[in-house]
Amino acid sequence: MSAGLSFADGAVLEAIFAPFADLPAIGLAVSGGADSLALLLLAQRWAAARATAPRLSVYSVDHGLRPDAAAEVAMVLAVATDLGIVARGLVWTGAKPRSGLQEAARIARYRLIGAAMAADAVPVLLTAHHCQDQAETILMRLAHGSGIEGLKGMAGSALVEGVRVCRPLLEVAPQALRAVVDAAGLVPVDDPSNGDEHYERVRWRKAMPQLAGLGLDGSMLARFAQRMGEADAAIAQMAEASFATLVSLDGFGAARIDHGQFCALSPAVAVRMLARVLNIVGGRQKPRALGLVERLQGNLAAGELSKAITAHGCVVRTSGGAIVVAREPGRTLPADALLLPRSELVWDQRFLIRNGSDEAGLTASVADYLPRHRLEDFLGFKVTAPAEAIRTAPIVRDAAGGVLSLGGWSFDERVTVNLLID
Repeated sequence: MSAGLSFADGAVLEAIFAPFADLPAIGLAVSGGADSLALLLLAQRWAAARATAPRLSVYSVDHGLRPDAAAEVAMVLAVATDLGIVARGLVWTGAKPRSGLQEAARIARYRLIGAAMAADAVPVLLTAHHCQDQAETILMRLAHGSGIEGLKGMAGSALVEGVRVCRPLLEVAPQALRAVVDAAGLVPVDDPSNGDEHYERVRWRKAMPQLAGLGLDGSMLARFAQRMGEADAAIAQMAEASFATLVSLDGFGAARIDHGQFCALSPAVAVRMLARVLNIVGGRQKPRALGLVERLQGNLAAGELSKAITAHGCVVRTSGGAIVVAREPGRTLPADALLLPRSELVWDQRFLIRNGSDEAGLTASVADYLPRHRLEDFLGFKVTAPAEAIRTAPIVRDAAGGVLSLGGWSFDERVTVNLLID
């Protein structure tokens, strides 16, 4: 959508907000800046024009970082009230970090809004990210060495800190949003941090006019993001098929990949599949730089992995024509956890353990050093899993110390265990 776009056409608003028309309620994240105020005005205009529409709720957060923030939240609440929309002002209290402040503020914002949405029974939050935000995101990721998955830019829908976030304005130019606010006679907040070159995004924002003069404008970057998204979907499809064919996961949560067939994959597909294996086996740790997985894939494909190495919470080695991946011992493994009656817990982000009985006193803990002969007594077969996988598997005992399950195997009808692979 161009900067000169008019939102007076009801069909335009319907196209933007129709995906949310059947929801019972919609949350709007409104900071008081021009973009978010435009989102508020457009959502209200769309809802008012419909015979039936979701209930709108506005959420505005005072991060406690600027003296004017409280007044800005009050302004947002007043605008929402004038439009007949319920609004909540939320405050980020407590100590603020000296470094990584923007990221910490983002996390706090979504967690505060998420809690308020849960209380209000609001299933989705709309934000006012627009095409320039998308362009800045792509440039930042390109500079950081992101792969195709990152270069597709911000998704139209994503789960952020447990909040379902949708971005319906990603194809809209910021000038078009500012025009909506100006026409309504509102004065948006001018956050000084938006011009602070200490922040990387601001530096890219200020570089955009020069890049546009060279032909790399927001629309061109948006087209690039779309193409990257299509390429990413194709690679994901191939990686999924390769995962189903080449990867086997055992009851201890360890993975084996046929080395020869892995080497035959294209690097992009092999990296994507390997990243998924590391994510599953390593307990879904916070993603790190793609370069680490690329280097590991390159070493494996070249046959240069002569000894076990650690990566993303995993121990990786080659053995008997296979790549073997096991959980790394001692890396953020969970403490003992009670398994309450008729309940379930996600253990180490790898196993879903359920207590299907009314019995209390069941405890899930790390198996740690169990001799293989004891394991084989429990399981009834020879155990060939890596020692690290055995040590890091969950074991469930009852109050008397009896073993009810080990890894993904259950020996008692009270307990069921499933390895999480999605």
